[in-house]
Amino acid sequence: MSDLSAFLNEQMNNPEFAQEYNAVQPEMDAIRSMIKARKSQNLTQKQLAELVGIDQGDISKLENGLRNPTIQLLKRIADSMNMTLKIEFIPKQQNNKKKI
Repeated sequence: MSDLSAFLNEQMNNPEFAQEYNAVQPEMDAIRSMIKARKSQNLTQKQLAELVGIDQGDISKLENGLRNPTIQLLKRIADSMNMTLKIEFIPKQQNNKKKI
């Protein structure tokens, strides 16, 4: 287990930390998914921005969590990479502690 994983698992024992961590998880999942998709196609932020029709700075802000995208923008980004945007609702786990 990495030092980061051990640290996170330790912090998740703090209910206040765990609540905040879980609150931002959907945004972090979306960001990681977008970055993974972009990199899987060997696209730079600039190239993706050109495909979507927005500024490279906007892609950077999205990937750094500084901008909250609309579902419509996420769909445009997915379409630009010839991908489908999938959003789903899943049942909450009894134990909300995230393990890495």
